[in-house]
Amino acid sequence: MLKNRFFATLFVFMLLILSACGNSESDQANAKEEKPEPAELILATTTSTQDSGLLDELLPIFEKENNVKVKTIAVGTGQALEMGAKGEADVLLVHAPKSEEELVTTGDAVNRKRVMYNDFILAGPKDNTADVSGDDILAAFKSISDGKANFVTRGDDSGTHKKELGIWTAVNIEPAGDTYISTGQGMGASLQIANEKNGYILTDRATWLAQEKNLTNLQIVVEGGKDLMNIYHVMQVNPEKHDMVNSKDAEKFVEFMVSSETQDVIESFGKEDYGQSLFFKYTE
Repeated sequence: MLKNRFFATLFVFMLLILSACGNSESDQANAKEEKPEPAELILATTTSTQDSGLLDELLPIFEKENNVKVKTIAVGTGQALEMGAKGEADVLLVHAPKSEEELVTTGDAVNRKRVMYNDFILAGPKDNTADVSGDDILAAFKSISDGKANFVTRGDDSGTHKKELGIWTAVNIEPAGDTYISTGQGMGASLQIANEKNGYILTDRATWLAQEKNLTNLQIVVEGGKDLMNIYHVMQVNPEKHDMVNSKDAEKFVEFMVSSETQDVIESFGKEDYGQSLFFKYTE
């Protein structure tokens, strides 16, 4: 009798355990079903934000806070702006102010806000064949042209390329010939080519610092000039003109980038590894 009671009690106990496990598994399954799939946000941006590692720092924070998966397309600023004009991206992070303003004027972009800045620098071979130095970028470009030294250009309509072309225009020089080497690639790859070709190159400081240890033949030769500030803006692609864009999360991304918490992350990024910030907060 006692034996039968024991087995009966054991049987009931096992049923309770199985029932609890079943409920737990069911609850977990329901929880998974209730959590919505993350929305996709297409970010078109310049290669410097990617090559410097800044996006690797920022995007996981945004994605976790908003249940959004960001698809990053890192191209030259010109290409990023063109994607915005075609409605092929949801939000843009770029650094060519004049071209950005044109996109706002056409109504293809809205909610444009200043995010951060660093500066452009001129890197060149360690033997400095063009004998350039100081902070006068116009004089440096003239010396490079007069001395027929190698100059590596991105040639990709990026923000850096636009800045470089503006400097050539300012000194009334149209660069050409074998010494003017166009890569058609991003900043990191173009720096590597300049290193191989022993050439001069205009670059943003963030990518330079991130790549410097691999650029054994190059050094900074010109920096600090008033014409070398490099300003980044974020903006939404206009949902009223491009109705397929994810405007809800694009607006969240703009606000995220200019929030005080994100600005602090931007300002501190790079200090531990490079001894200085790669970007500086610059909200309006």
